[in-house]
Amino acid sequence: MSTPRFGLATAPRWLAPLLNYGAALPAIGIVSMAIADVFFGRSFMGADPIKQAEHELGEWTIRFLFASLAITPLRQLTGWNWLARHRRTLGLYGFAYGGVHFLTWALLDVQIGISEYVGWADVQKDLTKRPYIVVGMSALLLMVPLAITSTTKMIARLGRRWRTLHRLAYVIPALGVIHWGMSVKKDLAEPAMGTLVLAGLLGWRVMHARRSATA
Repeated sequence: MSTPRFGLATAPRWLAPLLNYGAALPAIGIVSMAIADVFFGRSFMGADPIKQAEHELGEWTIRFLFASLAITPLRQLTGWNWLARHRRTLGLYGFAYGGVHFLTWALLDVQIGISEYVGWADVQKDLTKRPYIVVGMSALLLMVPLAITSTTKMIARLGRRWRTLHRLAYVIPALGVIHWGMSVKKDLAEPAMGTLVLAGLLGWRVMHARRSATA
């Protein structure tokens, strides 16, 4: 679509600040409520605030990854090409939330590094008995090179290799959804919904690529 809908040929000035402040709010809320529960005896996060905070941060990681993937379909539907610049922002927020999700598990849940005996044994047990943790760690590790190469200089330096590398952006959300589904013991409704959303986002790309090839 060449003509932008609703006359939005350029990005509204308020969009970038709103995106950044809005993206930070969930983390601020989750951390604040967890602190209130642990140190001040409140009950915002249930019986296990650390575990609840860990889960919610993980879910927000997936939401930001989905939002990053949704930029291309939305841009193609609306003609708002300026949306492309925000795809990187959303992806970096996904990486940030994923990192905090991991640190919450590592430092507050299993408490790595308290001593040579406490923490590391729990990590080994978790990795052995809970393979979804390995899947989640794999997704986070794959996000590292994408975050490092997200700058304009790195895009120019890598050239075509940048596009090849950043195809991992399709693999990472899939691993995230698998990690999410494997970590849920009973209610699979939300991971199933996430799977449908991801299938829709990836399916759109496949459909659009086929249409472009036959055009």
